[in-house]
Amino acid sequence: MKGLLITFLQRLFICITICVGSETGYAVNVRDFGAKGDGKTDDTQAINNAISVASDGLVEFPRGRYLITKTIEIDLSIQGTLGLSGRGASAVIIMAGAGPAFRFIGSHDKGSALPASVKQLTWEKERMPLIDALEITGDHLKADGIELRNTLMPTLRALLIRNVRNGIHLTSRNRNILIDACHVYNNSGIGILMDEVNIHQFIISDSHISYCKKGGIKVIKSEIRNFEITGNDIEYNCDPEGSPSADILVDCSQGGSVREGTISGNTIQAIPSPGGANIRFLGLESNPDKIGLWSITGNHISNQDFNIHLENTRGISITGNTFIRGYTRHLLINNAVNLIINGNVFDHNEDYFPAQPAAYGGILLSRGENVLISDNIIDGSGNRNEELAGAIVVSDSREVSIMACHIKNPKVNGIQIDKSINSQIMNCIISESAQNNGMLQGILLKGICSGTMVKDNSVAKGKLAGISNHATHVLVKDNILIQAFTKLK
Repeated sequence: MKGLLITFLQRLFICITICVGSETGYAVNVRDFGAKGDGKTDDTQAINNAISVASDGLVEFPRGRYLITKTIEIDLSIQGTLGLSGRGASAVIIMAGAGPAFRFIGSHDKGSALPASVKQLTWEKERMPLIDALEITGDHLKADGIELRNTLMPTLRALLIRNVRNGIHLTSRNRNILIDACHVYNNSGIGILMDEVNIHQFIISDSHISYCKKGGIKVIKSEIRNFEITGNDIEYNCDPEGSPSADILVDCSQGGSVREGTISGNTIQAIPSPGGANIRFLGLESNPDKIGLWSITGNHISNQDFNIHLENTRGISITGNTFIRGYTRHLLINNAVNLIINGNVFDHNEDYFPAQPAAYGGILLSRGENVLISDNIIDGSGNRNEELAGAIVVSDSREVSIMACHIKNPKVNGIQIDKSINSQIMNCIISESAQNNGMLQGILLKGICSGTMVKDNSVAKGKLAGISNHATHVLVKDNILIQAFTKLK
C-alpha cells in the first residue's frame, strides 16, 4: 500500500510539474521524469519522456551524469521548437550506444535560406533548435555527439563533446548553422563532419576543435556555400600512425562543390603525420571550378607535413598568414587557376626548430595559371634531396608573377622556374647570411619559358651563381648581385 501511494504521489508531482510548466513557462527538468543522473542508471526513457512534454520548449539537465544507451531523436515537426540546456555546464550526457547522443530532424529538406522557401511548419515548430551548456562524452566505439538533419538555424553553443567517434555530424540538408564557443575534443573520428550534405550559410566560430584522430573539420562530396571558419583553435587533428588527415579538409574529388568560404583568424597547427595537412582542398581533376572563391587570411598555420595543400582549385586567396614548420612544404599547390599568395610570413624562428625531424618548407606550384605570389617573406626553406628544391618553385605553369618577395637563407635555391611561360620575377630580394652560406643559386630557370622576364631583383651570388638561366626565351635584365650579409645579433 505504501509503495502504491509513493508511485501515485510521484505521478501526481509529474502531472503538476507539466501543467505548471506549460502555464508559467518553466523549463522541464529531466529529473522530474525519473532521470537519476548518477552515471549508472539508464536515463534514456526518462529524457525522452521529458522531451515529449516540453511544450514550453526548454529541457533542462541539472548537475549530474546522465547515461543513455540509444539516440535521443527529436523530430521537430512533432515536438516543436526545442532547446536542451545544462546548468552552468555541470551536466554530462554519457552515450553508451551506437550513433549520436542527440539527433535533431527537421523537414526543411527542399527549401533554401530564402525566407519565401521556408514552410510555415518550419517557422512555427522547427526553426532554431538549440543545444547549450552540456558535455557529451562517449562510452561506445561508435558513439557520436550530435547529428543535425534537415534543420533551419540550428544553434550549438558552449558544448564540450569528447571521447566520441564524430563530434558534430551534419547530414542531408541544413541551412543557417551556428556552432559557437564549443570544445570538440579528443575524438576517435572527425570533429565536425559533413558528408554528402547540402548546406548554405554555416559559421564555425570561437571554438576549440582538437585531438580528433581522423580530422578536425571534414567535408566530403557535399554542396556548400557561404562557409565561415573564424576565430578557432584547430589543432592536433591527426593520428601520427594512422592514415593521412587534415585539420580542415574539403574533398570534392569524388563529387560536390564547396565555394564562397573564409578561413580567418584561426590557429591551425598539429604534429607532423605522414601526408598530413593543416588545410587540404581536393577538387576534381577535370574541373577545378568546384572548390573556389575561398579566402584563407590572418591565420597561424604550422607543424604538419603540408601547411596548405591545394589540388584542382580556382579563385583562392592566401593572404596575411604566418607559417612555420611545413615539414615537407609550407604550400603544395597543383592545378590552380586564379590564385593569390600575398603578404604572408614563412618564418624560421630557431626556437621552433629542433634538429629532427627536418622541416623543409617552401612553396611548390605546379600547373598553375594566372597566379600572383607577392610581398611574402620566406626564411630558411628548401630541400637538397629534391630536384624542385627552391624556396619558391614553379613548374609547368603560365602567367605567374613573383614580385617583391624577400627570400632569406634558402637552403638550396631561392626561386626556381621550370617549363613555365609568360611569367615574371621582379623586385625580389634573395639574400643569405655569411653564417649560412648554403644557397646554390638565387634564381634558376630551366626548360621552355617563353615570355618570361627576370628584372630588377637583388640576388645573392650563391655557391654556383646568382642567376642561372638554362631556359629558352627568357629576358634577364637589370638585376643586382649582392654579397652575403653578417647576421644581426
